[in-house]
Amino acid sequence: MTVLLSLLAAASYGLGDFSGGIFSKRGGPWAVSLLAQLGGTVLVLVVALVDGRTPGATDLAWALVAGLGNGFGTAFLYRGLAGGRMGVVAPVSGVGAVAVPVLVGLVAGERPGVLVWLGLVLALPAIWFVSRAPSSSPTGASGSSGVVDGLLAGLGFGSLFAALAQVPQEAGFLPLALNQLVAAFAIVAVALTLRQDWVPRSSWALGGVVSGALGALATGLFQVATHHGYLSVAAVITSLYPAVTVLLAAVVLREHVHRAQGLGLAMCTAAVVLVAAG
Repeated sequence: MTVLLSLLAAASYGLGDFSGGIFSKRGGPWAVSLLAQLGGTVLVLVVALVDGRTPGATDLAWALVAGLGNGFGTAFLYRGLAGGRMGVVAPVSGVGAVAVPVLVGLVAGERPGVLVWLGLVLALPAIWFVSRAPSSSPTGASGSSGVVDGLLAGLGFGSLFAALAQVPQEAGFLPLALNQLVAAFAIVAVALTLRQDWVPRSSWALGGVVSGALGALATGLFQVATHHGYLSVAAVITSLYPAVTVLLAAVVLREHVHRAQGLGLAMCTAAVVLVAAG
């Protein structure tokens, strides 16, 4: 169940990133990401009100931490992408997003089996390869700056995964709504600090609501997945979402899948098989 839910989360994250990338080209990345978080907040809040379960103060505190990590990671990911450093920031952030929850899971006493460990180890370079852009990146891009942005983004997303895993199933969906709302405020705060235009000025920015709904669904699936199995397993499988984005770009936009990405996709498949078999 953990593997299945995590795969669905990866598919939803990948589809959300794909649609968000399309809308961001015309609506602006900061505006789209902000409306994505706000749209996800409304969606999850409706589900939480229907669900009716009441979280405790500790649950909301973990949701607050998750929201800060979510907004922080999104802000620095977009800063890195806007600087033309996709080939650096994307793979670094993807691996970082895996490392934090895996370490938290190990400290908490998780001990996966041998096949699962092989799958987890294989997934790390798989995420790196599948996220790599072709080497013909803009000449003005700074590799060292891309690494910094990627590390900060990965720390944010890893904190999101690790914090949400601490929220029990009995808390319902209200903590997830709080996570989305806090992330929206965090994006605005970072945008103001970096002097970026975050105000939606184009109707294309409304497409962020679609991306936000997919992202909220993915985060919810990941949270439920952690209730059925190891955090380390759920985090690694969910973090394979760049493979979905790459495949969609290849099928829908006819983008070329270069050799490193093809190798990464094959490694992603092998990693999922190993984890599921374990």
